Amino acid sequence: MELENINPNIYKKINDRPVLPEEEDDDVEDEFDSREVFDLIRSINDPEHPLTLEELHVVENSLITVDNKNNIVKVLYTPTIPHCSMATLIGLSIRVKLLRCLPPRFKVNVEITPGTHASEHSVNKQLADKERVAAALENTHLIKVINQCIAMKGL
Repeated sequence: MELENINPNIYKKINDRPVLPEEEDDDVEDEFDSREVFDLIRSINDPEHPLTLEELHVVENSLITVDNKNNIVKVLYTPTIPHCSMATLIGLSIRVKLLRCLPPRFKVNVEITPGTHASEHSVNKQLADKERVAAALENTHLIKVINQCIAMKGL
């Protein structure tokens, strides 16, 4: 397989967020925030490189919004190149990771950052279509690749 982006820019990871005592207290209501969502998806592996989506700046905390009142999580992600053929796979990986980790009350929207991909409208349409996503996740080869992307390194 030939790499599309042979020499991607690699960015420094941000520090882990310290866990506060009130966050460990099960009696205190703790709403989700963008950083918590970012922490769930930052370690997703890029399908082409042995790097995480955080290291490639595909996902960034500043591009995540959480609306706890309306149960909506929105993630914008930025492919490393404008013609990235892996854009849909990356979006599916983000979506699957969040669907598996967040409470089912949340509606998860995953979209390409506007203006960063040649086919952003088409990819966004696919990622928003529940039937297409469900069909993609029934494809055994595709779900195997997604599981490899979302698997924690070193486990």
